[in-house]
Amino acid sequence: MTPEIILVMAVLAFAVLLFIFEWVRVDVVGIIMMVLLPLLGLVTPKQAISGLSSNAVVSIIAVIIIGAGLDKTGVMNSMARVILRFAGKSESRIMTLISATVAFISGFMQNIGAAALFLPAAKRIGNQTGVPIGRLLMPMGFCAIIGGCLTLVGSSPLILLNDLMVVGGKHYEPFGLFGVTPIGLLLIGAALAYFILFGRFILPSKGVDEVAGPMSSILTDTYGGVGSLHEIHVPASWTDTEGLMALQLRPIYFSTVVAIARDNGKSHVFAPDAEERLLPGDHIVVFGPLEFVQHMADDFGWELQSELTSFAEELSPNNAGIMEGLVTPRSELVGETLADLHLRDRYQVSPLAIFRGEKLFVSGLTSLVIESGDAILLHGRWEIFHMLKEGHELIFTEDVKGEILRTDKAKIALMWLAVSLIMILGFHVQLSIALLAGALGMILTKVLSIDEAYQSVDWMTVFLLGGLIPLGMAFENTGAAKYIADTIMATLGAPTPLVLLTVIGILTSFFTLVASNVGATVLLVPLSMNMAINAGVDPRIAALTVAVAASNTFILPTHQVNALIMRPGGYKTIDYVRAGAGMTVLYMVVMIPALLFLY
Repeated sequence: MTPEIILVMAVLAFAVLLFIFEWVRVDVVGIIMMVLLPLLGLVTPKQAISGLSSNAVVSIIAVIIIGAGLDKTGVMNSMARVILRFAGKSESRIMTLISATVAFISGFMQNIGAAALFLPAAKRIGNQTGVPIGRLLMPMGFCAIIGGCLTLVGSSPLILLNDLMVVGGKHYEPFGLFGVTPIGLLLIGAALAYFILFGRFILPSKGVDEVAGPMSSILTDTYGGVGSLHEIHVPASWTDTEGLMALQLRPIYFSTVVAIARDNGKSHVFAPDAEERLLPGDHIVVFGPLEFVQHMADDFGWELQSELTSFAEELSPNNAGIMEGLVTPRSELVGETLADLHLRDRYQVSPLAIFRGEKLFVSGLTSLVIESGDAILLHGRWEIFHMLKEGHELIFTEDVKGEILRTDKAKIALMWLAVSLIMILGFHVQLSIALLAGALGMILTKVLSIDEAYQSVDWMTVFLLGGLIPLGMAFENTGAAKYIADTIMATLGAPTPLVLLTVIGILTSFFTLVASNVGATVLLVPLSMNMAINAGVDPRIAALTVAVAASNTFILPTHQVNALIMRPGGYKTIDYVRAGAGMTVLYMVVMIPALLFLY
């Protein structure tokens, strides 16, 4: 063991300690590696910063921009709608459907690309259903990694496998495109079962994008007693000849109708005015205190629903919510009543309450004369609030959520995604160049502005990976990887097939945590094949063990996919250790018997 090997092992231990104890943020760990490794002479200065321009990091930047373009045009909204149609609001079904879909896509494109493309949809689904995003992204990320084992083009180690199966000048029979599929399916099935059974115990319950409801916690402190959203079904026996005003819902029940769905949900009316009549079979969404809404439903013979169904998407926290607007001195609202202003007709927002001085008004709003400094609580869709923000009538006390979607650009966004995939799969253009072409196309065709593209990239992930790549180089440059592999292989003697494949799997899994999976594959495939020949085991199976075990990397956020989901999921290193330890063991338990019995 040389001094360089001892030194690189010490640096590795230092990096692991930084990850576990979180003395600094994970992206700072990456920057520390970029500075420390060349100062110690373990890599060249050029190698130290090469991670930032590597194929993997550039691909991540490009695919995140493509994903942002798809999200901005509403494509991810449509995808989320399809998933929710099949999964409903069941956490296990949502997790299974998202993870299985990403795993399938990962079989035909790089797993980081599949995970990044689905990230916006997963976040939207979590916000819409109330399922903590932390319970969705880690299963999705793990299945994206495993999905690379579905085909021989799903991950870099499997792409290299056939070219590396050469021992003593003999080329062994190559595996077919779907030669590894049975193992991949078993591993994905095991991962899904693992999270369905144990997810509630091992996954964090919060994420940075979690949304509790239509009203922020700050507004809830002030207006918490005003109410919440409830959906009501108007039965077929209902007759209404006078309209909403005559029903006196606000004076009697302190409730406001904010939306109506009719014609079996085909027609939606937002912020209906006082003259709107309720028709038999309508579904209405009412904002008000639960007990008053319940009394109202009982008095009119309506049916209070347990949750929003007809408006599950349109009025989800992704698309609508409640804002507080302050009336400015120069606002045209000053001196007018809400009835005179026709606020619902003009802006499609529903006034819920007015806060003036120390007094809160929840009834009689239409006749109240607006004064400068009044705070008006409004319910509406985010796109409407974005438009109101541009005027001078109201100043919102919080940032407006959501965004104005460019749905007219959806087909163009999908076209650029297709262009990237065709370049990758049809013309074998390098991944980073093909994805950059798609990202550039979205910018040039104004799917995204260049500023929006920059803002969409999670630069913490970029610097984390940029620093871990030179650490893997140092491991290989110093001979540490070869030394460890040779030492372990030499101590095995003449192992049984079970012992040999288990040791190869464990060794490969370790290397992929601390070095690149490509480097581990290039190093270990020839070694494992030679060991297999000496032990009387099929060397093709030993090589396949290395290529499949190279995806067994869950216990640290060092894999590209794990690094990608870390920040959106609100994960800490201990979360990966907690969930990844069991997944790592399960992966081995499923992989080794499958290799022995299927091949």
